[in-house]
Amino acid sequence: MASADSYVKHKSLDVITLFHKPTTPASVRVLSLLKQTSAAASETATEDQASDHSSQNELQRTQFDLNVTEDSPTSDQLRTMIEYVGPRGVGSLVKGARDEADAMRKLKENADNFQRPVTVDWNNGKAVAGDNESEILNMLKQLSK
Repeated sequence: MASADSYVKHKSLDVITLFHKPTTPASVRVLSLLKQTSAAASETATEDQASDHSSQNELQRTQFDLNVTEDSPTSDQLRTMIEYVGPRGVGSLVKGARDEADAMRKLKENADNFQRPVTVDWNNGKAVAGDNESEILNMLKQLSK
């Protein structure tokens, strides 16, 4: 017998990908932040919707699907991330890269040239390189809009 939940249609969640390196303290901090934010959003989503939640942080209502990977990005993923951060941000993604072609070359030479952590919102076209908590939280706040 199917549960009642199986009949409810849910909006698919935005996918947030963390390109993670567990040996990097900054990456560990970002993973912790994303897990805490995701857990808070899940808890809030199950509360009584008739209650007044106006005093709660907007971010707590923002649910997302967290994908954590230790793999290097594919060339298509890197191209997309460069598009998201803009030409001036390419060096924040790939160590020493001056432009997209240079970034692709450096990544092929050595996967460690990709600078983790990088948090990517594929659905809304945003990426944050590094562990800037306020930038990451601002990106997540946009998911609910």
